[in-house]
Amino acid sequence: MTVADSPARPAEGEGAADGPKPILDGTRALPQQIGVYVFVMVPLLALVAAIPLAVVWGLIGWADVAIALVFYVVSGLGITVGYHRYFTHGSFKANRPLRIALAVAGSLAMQGPVIDWVADHRRHHAFSDKQGDPHSPWLHGTGPVGLAKGFWHSHMGWLFDRDQTNEERFTPDLLADPDIRRVDALFGLWSVLTLLVPAGLGALFTWSWQGALTALFWAGLVRVALLHHVTWSINSICHMWGERPFAARDRSANVWWLAIASFGESWHNLHHADPTCARHGVKRGQVDLSAMVIRGFEKAGWATAVRWPTERRLQRIARES
Repeated sequence: MTVADSPARPAEGEGAADGPKPILDGTRALPQQIGVYVFVMVPLLALVAAIPLAVVWGLIGWADVAIALVFYVVSGLGITVGYHRYFTHGSFKANRPLRIALAVAGSLAMQGPVIDWVADHRRHHAFSDKQGDPHSPWLHGTGPVGLAKGFWHSHMGWLFDRDQTNEERFTPDLLADPDIRRVDALFGLWSVLTLLVPAGLGALFTWSWQGALTALFWAGLVRVALLHHVTWSINSICHMWGERPFAARDRSANVWWLAIASFGESWHNLHHADPTCARHGVKRGQVDLSAMVIRGFEKAGWATAVRWPTERRLQRIARES
């Protein structure tokens, strides 16, 4: 049985009919933990080096920018439309080619294999801003030191915890899908390709080794780092500051200035108030690029049963003034 033809998603955080399984499933092995540090720190170091390389030495060209933009959009939408709105929350149903393409595109963001990512995010919603939430900023106190610790933990500190979310509890539907399990198992390959393909395109466009290396740097490492920190800002910034027009059971908030870079994910308050909704930016002027893409998939016939917001749903979750 696949994700697309599964009759119903399990409730977030719930297990099989014989009772809920443990939240955690052991700890990461040492090679996996080393991999986390490499995937997080190497792009971050590239991001730190980006300004002097661009400003002082001018080592950036039009090809680097163009390739980086294309890969940012593809991998970013793979996370927002694929990993998040489709695989985690079932905001729409996708045909098989789209389902596989979304899983691969999300893998190009180097944020972890699809099943692992979805398990962590479903756990986050099951225990949002409470004990059990893998990345809440509100579990370290509300004083200056506690908030600083909370911000660090929610933004990227939680990634270094070795505890593993129990995938059998949180993602039984994905584990039952052979296509998604195959994409998940090939995460190492997608991570290599997300760096080498930009390098190859840079070499092709400039016909030089320097073009290959600068594209690897800008469209590979720096692009990955930028998308990492935009995604992680939804966990940190959008749970600490911003507007809360809808009634959610946590501290999720809307942060307008992250909307374009996050493809609409920073309209986070609505998302936590109505997690399965395919559109997060529902008010006038709230640009939601991910929802626009889903609308395009729907018109093409690739996505069906899209959970669009309705006035009745919005009135039900609106915060009383």
